[in-house]
Amino acid sequence: MCEVGTYNQELWGQQHKRYLKEYKNVTYTTLLITGKLNSYFADINKQALERLETFIEQMKQAQGVTEQLKAENAFEWIGRMNNIRACAVEIVNTEIIYA
Repeated sequence: MCEVGTYNQELWGQQHKRYLKEYKNVTYTTLLITGKLNSYFADINKQALERLETFIEQMKQAQGVTEQLKAENAFEWIGRMNNIRACAVEIVNTEIIYA
């Protein structure tokens, strides 16, 4: 399992909730009225976390970010991981949260 940092499950749901309320109010209201709002956000959280982990692992492999690099050059590893994590978060935001 990869390191997803401080991204907890509530973060993704909160971001998506703000997006729905501002830009897709009809969808938000429909979910609220039908009582499906909490389960919908729980599903969004799950999808976002799974996608984030998948993207991070794929990018680590593609860019050669390994435990060996971590042991040999921690600062290089940290820099690359921060870049990978930022890219993965941007993809998740684009594909799930703000879609």
